[in-house]
Amino acid sequence: MRIFFFSILLFNFIQFSNAQTIGGNAVYNFLKLPGSPQLSGLGGVNVSNISNDIGLSFNNPALLRPSMHMQLTTVFNSMYAGINTYQAMIGYTDEKLQTNFSAGIQYLDYGNIAQTDAAGNMLGTFRPGDYVARVSVSRQYLERWYYGATIKYIHSNYGLYQSDALAMDVGVAYYDSVAQVQVSLLMKNMGVQLKKYEGTAGDDLPFDLQAGITKRLKNAPIQFSLTAQHLHQFDIRYNDTSFNNVNGFNTNGKAGITLDKIFRHIVFATQFYVGDKIEITAAYNHLRRAELDIYNSTNGLNGFSLGIGVLFKKIQIRYARSYYQNNTAYNQFGLNMALNEFSSL
Repeated sequence: MRIFFFSILLFNFIQFSNAQTIGGNAVYNFLKLPGSPQLSGLGGVNVSNISNDIGLSFNNPALLRPSMHMQLTTVFNSMYAGINTYQAMIGYTDEKLQTNFSAGIQYLDYGNIAQTDAAGNMLGTFRPGDYVARVSVSRQYLERWYYGATIKYIHSNYGLYQSDALAMDVGVAYYDSVAQVQVSLLMKNMGVQLKKYEGTAGDDLPFDLQAGITKRLKNAPIQFSLTAQHLHQFDIRYNDTSFNNVNGFNTNGKAGITLDKIFRHIVFATQFYVGDKIEITAAYNHLRRAELDIYNSTNGLNGFSLGIGVLFKKIQIRYARSYYQNNTAYNQFGLNMALNEFSSL
C-alpha cells in the first residue's frame, strides 16, 4: 500500500513537472547551489554517492539513512563578490516508526547594496537575501530500496521585491552493500510560487530530473560516480545567437555537436580513500565548463572541483574548492558532528 501511494505521488509530480523549466527563465536559481562540501567536490550534482554524510541528503532525501541519527552538519560557503552562504541540518531516526527525519536551513547573504531611484539618486542601502527551510523524510523498503521526500519553504527578499514558494524533492535509491553499488533517481524542485515578485507574472522553479550510479571497487580504495542531470530535456545548450553572429561562432552542423549535448548532462566524479580517515574527491562538470568558458580565451580548471574530508568517529571535517571561470574558484567548509557520540541522545 505504501508503494502504491508513493507511485501515485511520483506520477502526479511527474505530470506537474512538465510545466517546470530550467536555465535563466526560472526563479530561485540559488536552489541549484551544492549544499555541502562533499557535493561541491563531486561536481555540484550527485544523487548516488555512498557516504555517511548527512549533507548529501540535503540534495537527495533517499540518501538519508539511520546511520545519520543525530548527525549535525554546518556549512560555510565563500562565494564571489562578498556573497556568503550558511547552512545547518540535523538528522533523527525514529526506530518505532522505522523512519528517518531531517530538518535544515540554507541562507544566502548578499551583503549591503546601495538603493537608488530611477535617476540614480542614493536612497540608502538594503540587504537582500534568500533562504530555504526544509524537512525531509526517508524510509527503507525491503532490503535494498530507499525512498524519501523533502518539503521546502523558499523565501527571497530583494528590498521591495519579495517572493515565497513551496517545493518538493522526491528520490528513490537502490543500494547493494555487498557489491558496493548505489543507483538513484531524483526529481528536484517541483513546486509553485505562493507570492510573486512585485510587477511580475510569476516564473517556474528550476526543476531538475537527475539519475546517478556509484560503484566502490572491491580491491582498491576508489569510488566512481556518474550522474546525469536535466534528463527531462535533451538540448540544454544556451544558444546566444547575437554572440554567435558577432564572433562568427556557430555550432550548428558541427560533427561533435550531438556528443557535446550528451556530455552537458553528465558529471564525472571519483573518490580516493587514504586509510579510513582521509577522503579525496575530484570531479568534472562539463555543463559548467561549457556555459562559463570565455570564447577564445584560456579557461584553466573551469568545470573541475576538488574536495577533501578528514573523518573521525565523532567529527567529519570537509572542504571543497570549485572552479567556475578563469581559474577563479569558491571555497566551501563543512563540519559534521555525531551528537549521539557526545551524549546518550
